[in-house]
Order: sequence, then C-alpha cells, then structure tokens
Amino acid sequence: MQSHTRQYIIRRVSAVFLLLTCVHMAAAQELEYKMELGGMAGGCFYLGDANYLTPFKHTAMAGGVLARYNFNPRMAVKGDLAIGRIKGTTEGQANKFPYANTAFSRNVYELSSQFEYNFFAYGTGAGYKDSRKLAPYIQAGLGLTYAPKPVHHVLALNIPMGIGVKYKLAHRLNVGAEWTIRFTTSDRLDVTQASELQLDDPYGIESKGLKNKDSYSMLMLYISYDMFPKYRKCNN
Repeated sequence: MQSHTRQYIIRRVSAVFLLLTCVHMAAAQELEYKMELGGMAGGCFYLGDANYLTPFKHTAMAGGVLARYNFNPRMAVKGDLAIGRIKGTTEGQANKFPYANTAFSRNVYELSSQFEYNFFAYGTGAGYKDSRKLAPYIQAGLGLTYAPKPVHHVLALNIPMGIGVKYKLAHRLNVGAEWTIRFTTSDRLDVTQASELQLDDPYGIESKGLKNKDSYSMLMLYISYDMFPKYRKCNN
C-alpha cells in the first residue's frame, strides 16, 4: 500500500514539475505574431520640375492605414492605403521656365506594398532569438498612385523606397517612423491649371521610364497592434 502511495505521489509531483517546466519555457520564449494593423500620420512633399532637390519644401499633411505580415523577426511585407497633399511653385526657382510662373496643389492617393528588412531581430527582447525592441529597417516595393482632377486624372505606378525604425512599446504594441520616396511613372502630378504653364515636359524633353517623372515623399509616424499569434507547443 505504501509503495502504491509512493508511486502515486511521484507521478503527481512529476506531472506538476512537467507542467511548471512547460509554463516556464512558454514564458521564457518570445511569442511571435503573424500580423500588425495600425494607422499612420505625417507629412508629404513633391519632387519634380518645380522642386528638383529641396526636401520637405511645401510639406503638407498625409495619413493612412497599414497592415504588416511578419515572416520572421527580420523580414516582413507591409501594405498601406494612404492619402497625401502635394504642393509646388515655380516662383523663385533657379531654373528659367519658358512661360509665366505657376503653382499647384492637389491630393494623391496610393495603394502600395513594400518588403521590409530589419537590421536586427525585432521583438520584445525576451526569449532565445536575441531580439531587440528597437530595430532600423530598409524597404522597397511597388504601388499605385491616383490623383483626381482638376485637369487630368492621373493613375500611375510608383516605386516606394525608404528607411525606417520601429520600437516595441509594449508586448503587442509597436510604434515607428519611416521616410520613403515614391518614384512614379507620371509627369503630370504637377499639372493642375490648363490655362497656365504646364509642368508636363515644360522644355519639351521626352520622358522615358522613370526619367524626368514626378515623385513625392512621405515622412510618417505610425502605431500598430500585433494580431494572430503563432502558437507553440511544449515538446518535453
């Protein structure tokens, strides 16, 4: 009887020990999540015939939503739906335009996707993967830009390229900042007045590919929330 009691106690103690081991391992390792959803806000500025080289000139508001799918702590794909306002003027430009000075202002809408590469494994800093709460990254991708009238509806491809940094604010909460340039296949983003100088090839120089095309840049701050955890099993 005592032998059976002893074996029963040993089995129970072993079961409790195994359970505590599994709980400890689950707490020690870093739980990963498949996706993030969030919002972003910041500024947008134009680069083109009326502004070749000056960053943040005539910066206007921009905002949008984002979704990020995390392949692993270093690689992810992000999609965003954003709106920004671009402005420009030929007034005070060093270049001499063939006609009178003009200015423009319009909204641009975009849907794009970018591949991101983190320089460090990104996470809460817990677990065996030596992850870090702060991680800089680079990104590049492909998207669509749409700018409605006043003169022309513009629909063009864009190639977003940029840099960013993300920070794990809490277990499932992320904040970040990124700066991207959207190189477009259109030279009509700055054409908004039919009766004045048209910045669509003002010197009659033929545009090919991305040469002599308009671009715009976005500097955005964002916040996102982790969703859909990647469940793990205790193998002991």
